Order: sequence, then C-alpha cells, then structure tokens
Amino acid sequence: MQNTVIYVGTIWTGVSDDSWIEAFAVQNGQILSTGTLEEVKNHTAAHYELVEVSDGIVLPGLIDGHLHLSLGGTQLAHELPLDPADNADAIVAKVANWVQELATGEWVIGGIIGSGTLPELNNVEFLAKLDAAEQGHPVLLRDDTMHNRQVNSAALHAMGITDGTPDPEGGTYVRDSQGRLTGALWELAGAVAEGVAAQSHADPKQRQAIALQTALDRLGSLGITTVQDAATMLPHFEGLTALEEADKLHMRVIASMPIRPFIEPGTVGEELFATSKNYTSELIRPQFAKFVLDGVPTTLTTALLTPYKCVHGNPDPNFRGELYWAFDDLVDSLRRCAELGLGAKIHATGDASVRQALDAAEIVRQDTNGGPAMQIAHMSFISRADLARFAALDVAADACPFMWFPSALTDGIGEFVSEETMADIWPFKDLLETGATLAGGSDWPVGLPVLNPWLGIEGMVTRKGAAEDGDDRTVNVDQAITLPQALAAFTRESAQALGIAHETGTIEPGKSADFIAIDRNIFATPIEEVHKTQVVSRWLGGVKN
Repeated sequence: MQNTVIYVGTIWTGVSDDSWIEAFAVQNGQILSTGTLEEVKNHTAAHYELVEVSDGIVLPGLIDGHLHLSLGGTQLAHELPLDPADNADAIVAKVANWVQELATGEWVIGGIIGSGTLPELNNVEFLAKLDAAEQGHPVLLRDDTMHNRQVNSAALHAMGITDGTPDPEGGTYVRDSQGRLTGALWELAGAVAEGVAAQSHADPKQRQAIALQTALDRLGSLGITTVQDAATMLPHFEGLTALEEADKLHMRVIASMPIRPFIEPGTVGEELFATSKNYTSELIRPQFAKFVLDGVPTTLTTALLTPYKCVHGNPDPNFRGELYWAFDDLVDSLRRCAELGLGAKIHATGDASVRQALDAAEIVRQDTNGGPAMQIAHMSFISRADLARFAALDVAADACPFMWFPSALTDGIGEFVSEETMADIWPFKDLLETGATLAGGSDWPVGLPVLNPWLGIEGMVTRKGAAEDGDDRTVNVDQAITLPQALAAFTRESAQALGIAHETGTIEPGKSADFIAIDRNIFATPIEEVHKTQVVSRWLGGVKN
C-alpha cells in the first residue's frame, strides 16, 4: 500500500463551475476524500504526508480530446518547421536551407503551410521553384488542415505519378487547366505520398518511438494527463506499447482507429479493431472508431448546406461540397461499432455533414443497445435547426479551439465559405445552453503550429488573438463562454465525451489522482494572460511526473 498523501492549497475540483476545496487525500493512485484540511484529516489514516501547494492553484489534469500523437511528435522531432504565415518565397527558402543538412536523396518532410497560402502554391510556377530549391531531394509539405499536401517533381516521380495518372479513390492529384500536375495533393492523394516517404526511413520503428516520446513529453509539460489520439494506426499502438513496457508512458491514451483508409497508410477497419485488442492496457485504450464524413473548406471538400464562394477555381455558384459516406452505410457502420463495443469519433466540418451525423445518430439511438458513444469533431458550422440535437441525441461536440483561434486557417476558411455561414462559426455558447457536452481538444498539429492548451482555453473566452501579438482579430465573439466552462471543456466534459468520466476529469473521491499545479490563479488574473500559464507539477494516478 502506498503512503497516504494530503495535498492542501487553492483547489478547483472541476465538479462544478464554482467548486473549490482546501485539501484532498490520495492513496494507491486514487482520491480518498476532499474538503477542508480538517475534514480530509478526519477521513485519513493516522500516518500521512502533507504536501502544500502554496503558489498558484491546483486543477484536474487537462484532457486533450482530439490530437494526433504521431503527426505532432514527428513534426517536432524530425521535420522542417514552417510557419502558416510563410508565403511561397519563404517556403522555398526554408526548403533550400533545410536540404543542406540532409543525406543524399533524403526526403524533405515538413509543415505547416497556411490555408491562406495554399491556393497560391497550386500552380506549375511554384512547382518549378520548389524543384529548383530541393537539390535532388523529394519534398512533401503538409497544410494546416493536414488533409492536403504539396510535393515537388522528385516526390511525384518517387510516387510513380505522371500527368496521365488517374486520381486515387478519395483523393486528387491536382492539375492545372492544361492538365499538368501542380504538386498539390488533396485528401487521400496525400496518403500515397506519405506511404512512399515512410518507406524511405531507415529505421521507422525508432523514428516512431522518438516521435511519440517527443509528443508525450511536450503534452505532459503542458499539464495534459489524458489524450484522445484521433487516428491511431498499428505502428502507433506498437510504439505506445514499447514505451509503456519501458515505463515511459505517463499518459492515458484513448485511441480512435480509422474505419476507412486515412491520410496515413496502413491497416484500417475491422482488421485494425481486432488487432488493437492485443495492445489494450490500463493506459492504452482502443475505444473509438474514426469516421471522416467530409474534408476541409479550403479544398471545397467540406459538405455545406449553402454554396461556396466562386473563388479559387470554383466556377459553380451552387456547389456545396460532397459527403464521403452514403447515409445507409454510415448507419450500418455505427451499428457495427455498437456491436464491437466501440464509440464513434466523427469528423464533420460542415453543417451538411454535421446534419448527416445527427440524422444517423437519431436512427441508431432507437436501437436496443442505443448505438455507440458518439462525438462529432470540429463541427465548425452547425445549422441553427440542429443545435439542440447534440444534447437530445447524447452526441458530444468535439471542439478544437486551436483551429478556430484567429489564425491563417480561420482566414483561409473565410475566403471560401460565405459570410452568412462564417458568421455562425463554432457556436460554443449556444451548444452549452442546449445542454450539450462540449469537449476541448487541440487537433495538434493541425491549425496552429504551437501546442498550448491555455491558449485554447483563453481563446474560448475571448474569441480573439493574444494581446501581446497585436492581433485584434475576433471570431464570432457572441459565442464566447466563461473561463470555468472553458476549463470544464478540457477536464470533466472531455472525460464525459471519452467515456471515462467515472475515473478522471475532476478531483473527487474514487477517481484517479490526475491533477496539476499551475503557477497562477487564472480565475483572479486578466483573461488575456491565461495563455502565459505555466505548469509547475503534474500527477497521473497519484504519481508525480
């Protein structure tokens, strides 16, 4: 039996928006009791250790309900960093500089390209500039949605792609009006490039291990104790298991496994679901299937109820994008998830795809088993008629404030989507007023290149850029929520969405002792300074790490 430890300080439990205590006791990794120091002592054995947190406050450990461990860690550990504000010339210059450090023929892999920049790269002139800078190296660059890629001619050659190559299912090798490849790869065309690039790595398992460890270290330093990996592939399971066996996995990982081919190549669907059982542990939980119902606005692949603007190659004033799933197939697959004991994490960026997901949920909720646990991720645009359906159908809203935070991505979306639709983007306040579960996530490394949950929390309250950056842009300010609501999105509400609210997400008896100490009382400081918060200490299951 572990020693009992009593923690005392200024403690926000997260049980409700205004739930504060003075102390709590921890034993064997679980919280025994909470309350005043005297109350906790009275419920504790005679022998205990007392730990006082005198500076700042204590909070439940943060939960990032939507990120990509491998992509984010790989970007940090191995790849060319690009700023989403970089223009075409800056990108070419950075590629030219990066290749100086590479071995002969090694791929240049990097990102992120801002959505506002992406359209100006989709031409043979930029392809020629990229070719002139690469010095014999294939180049693969990702955009800020992670749905699209920009490659050079050497990469196209390595992929076996020519002007006459047919598009892959679910993707596009983008060509200009004369039928010439531009180097732009949309949606699953990017998976072809990723697969060829992956084959070039000398030691992919070691590369993966370093990437995952880098990602987990960064997340832990930010106060995150649980994550939901939004697209867990077999190599990710292998890497996470190796870290756990080496006692280096200090994070609870809820896995979401692609049900169909994804932007990363590899085993998907029921074969992956079955194999994942071999990797299940206390910290590694294969609990969700990942669905992708549409794409992203910047390539006109988000499914909308109102037409796109006629810009950037879209000549059709009635074009609304397309849904990737037939409705009956979606319903059948959701039912299959329920049979397999899996929840459904559903990518739906447009109001038409959100409606399709909710319509499917309405049907499967009538099944004997009630259907699977469901989350709709991103849901940037939601029809007013559909807002109340999230709560009514017990579907969690998986919000990614890092994506909507005033940025190149948000500006890029606005270039394609009508002003009327943009005016209602990310209606968090209205969702909460209907009683919906609003879970917070970063979608890292999508959107912003910086991973900082405190920036996301601040942005949910201010709906504007960080003050010291001189960024006065705002995003639908009427949908601002309170600080306790934003914190709840990254603690108890995410736990609810992930199906683990019985074990974490709040500081209360019977739950895992997952908590953090931060350097300031964010409830008593200007909201514009929340993004400066530093994590002093972090505990997972009562263990400080």
